[in-house]
Amino acid sequence: MVCGGGPAGCAAAVQAARLGLRTLLLESTANLGGMGTSAYVSQWSHCANGEHPVIGGFILELIEDLFRRGHLQPGVTEERWTRDYNRGFGFDPEALKRLLDEKCLDAGVEIRFFSRIVDAEVDPKQKTIQGLITHDVEGLRFIPARTVIDATGDAVVADAAAIPYEQAGRETQHIMPPTLCGLVGDVDFTSFDRRRDQEAALEKALDENFFSQPDRHVPGLFRAGETHGTLNAGHLFKTDAVSTQSLSQALIKGRKLAEEYTDFHRNYLSGCEKARLLTTGHLLGVRESRRVVGEYSLNIDDYLARRTFPDQIAIYCKQVDIHVYDLSEEEYQRYHEEFNNPKRLLQPGEYFGVPYRILVPQGWKNLWVAGRCASTDVKVNGSLRDQPACSMMGQAAGAAAFLALRDKQDAPSLDTEHLRKLLREHQANLP
Repeated sequence: MVCGGGPAGCAAAVQAARLGLRTLLLESTANLGGMGTSAYVSQWSHCANGEHPVIGGFILELIEDLFRRGHLQPGVTEERWTRDYNRGFGFDPEALKRLLDEKCLDAGVEIRFFSRIVDAEVDPKQKTIQGLITHDVEGLRFIPARTVIDATGDAVVADAAAIPYEQAGRETQHIMPPTLCGLVGDVDFTSFDRRRDQEAALEKALDENFFSQPDRHVPGLFRAGETHGTLNAGHLFKTDAVSTQSLSQALIKGRKLAEEYTDFHRNYLSGCEKARLLTTGHLLGVRESRRVVGEYSLNIDDYLARRTFPDQIAIYCKQVDIHVYDLSEEEYQRYHEEFNNPKRLLQPGEYFGVPYRILVPQGWKNLWVAGRCASTDVKVNGSLRDQPACSMMGQAAGAAAFLALRDKQDAPSLDTEHLRKLLREHQANLP
């Protein structure tokens, strides 16, 4: 059973099903894709490090299929994900929804939308999950499962099973704010240049008190199609992503900020004179919530050392990206110094390893976590939360579930050499 149909969950389900497991994928919304579709974070970045790709496997398969079908950002070539240094590119979120449906059905995955996890049936002494209680339009049901992958982003299964986790705000009293992204149409991308023009325009708008929330950290508008782009702007400070009340308030405020930032582009930036907000996400673009305590916690020292691991299941190269926690001058200074620190910015050709052990909740035998809720510290979470990394973690979890059943092993003691061999056979990028 795979819980959550975002980047990690889809990769996990497809990998497990392709290896022959009877696989059920539960998703709480009406479509697959998670952040890339329901939240309109319709950009993939850091697929290559300036010398070679860092991605492989299922996420690479998706990118290449969307490219062949004409659903990537106009003008993007294969260099963008095979060689370019830390560059991103947009995609059509509606096309990704259809492609993920196709991949799952072709692999034999059973998909159930509008399904939420209510509770877990566990054996705490054996540290195994026997099944999950779910809720959907038909009511409550118990679904037994021999292996479970928590790809919910918020560690919903781990929480239901009372598995220890770290939660945003607990260690530092800070919660990195999410953003409600949206799609903005009628943009002339022959004139609009975010990198060239946004900083000066933002300073001018701030000087003129244009914004209801004077936020100087604005990711901006990123091209996705011929005349539309993904708007990532408007931090929703102090939002607790695992509180319904907090999420509700953030969504209401986020919709107002999305319109405000569309107005900002229309009034201050060339090429956006006719820009209009088409829609906002059905999910918040959450940056952090719960992180499970795993067999190992990947930490900032590992990242700074560009450390590799004998059990690594992926490599990645995104810099640490911890957004501002509030509107103070100190926070903006902290962000810019941290984000642009040469010691933290991986140089061309560099990467760090992602070990298998961060996918395994400590001691638990038949449960894996993949994606944003994997076992890391806050800093490394600011790198690994991106969709390509989440997908690669998910694919590894799906393969691990197969090997655990086939070889009668539990998750903590899995033979990771066999896992890495299997992942390579499925085009994972494991130098």
